Amino acid sequence: MSWKQRHQFQEFIKNSLWFGPVLAMLVALCVGPLLRELDRRLDPSWPNFTPEAARTLLGVLLASILTFITFLFSSLLVVVQLASAQLTPRVIVRAFNDRSVRVASVVLVFFYTLSLHVLAVVRDSVPQLSVAVCGYGSLVCIGLFLFLVDRVGRLIRPVAVLTSIGREARLLIESFYPTLLNEPGIRRADPSMIANLPAPEVVTNPDNVGVLLAFDDAGLVELARQHDCVIELIPQVGDFVSVDAPLFHVYGARSPIPAASLLLSIAVGPQRTMEQDPLFAFRVIVDIASKALSPAINDPTTAVLALDQIHHLLRLVGSRRLDTGHEFDQSGRLRLMYRTPDWPDFVTLATTEIRQFGRESIQIVRRLNAMLEQLVRTLPEDRGQLLRTELHWVQSDARRTFVSTHDKALATTSDSQGLGGVPEAGGLVEPNSTTTSTPS
Repeated sequence: MSWKQRHQFQEFIKNSLWFGPVLAMLVALCVGPLLRELDRRLDPSWPNFTPEAARTLLGVLLASILTFITFLFSSLLVVVQLASAQLTPRVIVRAFNDRSVRVASVVLVFFYTLSLHVLAVVRDSVPQLSVAVCGYGSLVCIGLFLFLVDRVGRLIRPVAVLTSIGREARLLIESFYPTLLNEPGIRRADPSMIANLPAPEVVTNPDNVGVLLAFDDAGLVELARQHDCVIELIPQVGDFVSVDAPLFHVYGARSPIPAASLLLSIAVGPQRTMEQDPLFAFRVIVDIASKALSPAINDPTTAVLALDQIHHLLRLVGSRRLDTGHEFDQSGRLRLMYRTPDWPDFVTLATTEIRQFGRESIQIVRRLNAMLEQLVRTLPEDRGQLLRTELHWVQSDARRTFVSTHDKALATTSDSQGLGGVPEAGGLVEPNSTTTSTPS
């Protein structure tokens, strides 16, 4: 199985809500006969259900579990509608991929199918153990139902969505950028080595239209080593790839690399994911903040919650060495090049749109001031230059937007709560008129 096939299978398992319940149905149909066989061998004297009592009990269980299943999927539809309308459509998939929802759907469908199977075999004799398992299983279903009522209520809360995205993004950033700035740097190819590469062979996209989700870096390095060449992946993860768009540059291949081998090393899908795309986490959080700041929603407090997560993630990214996009084989030769986001990409995405949409909200301006000032104080100076420039634009917008002296004084003060917190000590950081280049 190729890397692309494994990736597609993993995505299918991860994103298919129906796969688990269908598998649970098949398991239940296999467990039913096993329970009957145990019944015949153990011949339990307790519990002692009569055929009529067993049919009545199983009928009630089937009706109640079916109600639970209906509630689960109905509530998911409500969550999707609310999340799409008030947060962003990009969080819809998170509701369907919620682990608690998936486990609950599997358990409910399992006991429903098992109860249906046991009811079908109840005749003059009653499989006592099977009926008892279904009865006690209904207690598990009731517990899950109560848990889901609470869980669904939490799923649509903006703070729960933002915290979940922030937690996942933190793990992704720590795994993608494990090296801190004060540790030895990531290896980068010599620019002269790249400049002296021969004219490349271009491999284009035949028909797989969509967003570049991920790529097999280890597989591409091995492929380049086998053909003694350098491979360059042209689009960045998260870019849209159209038909006939260039996908790869192959430099100096000793023998031609089949295009199919290269295409099996990338995954293309309909929408971005956070699998190999740390920028997408910022994109989702910024989208939530932007919608909260729209005139239709007008909820700046939700945007402040989004800035809390952005603040945390920017500090995490700013303290680490970002990937250079150069991969080497065991002998130290350059084999793979690809585009990666740099520090300005993260900062620009995290601040620009929120600053534009929230420039008339004193709460947002004060929270942006606090975030940028704290980052300038805590991150190294070479990372702080761009933050000082962003702070300059935030305060320039505030001075132009707010006319009264009182509002202008409020807007140019930093506040980690937006409005209500104690202003930061130490005053504002003076902006720098020039932006120096930042390390990757």
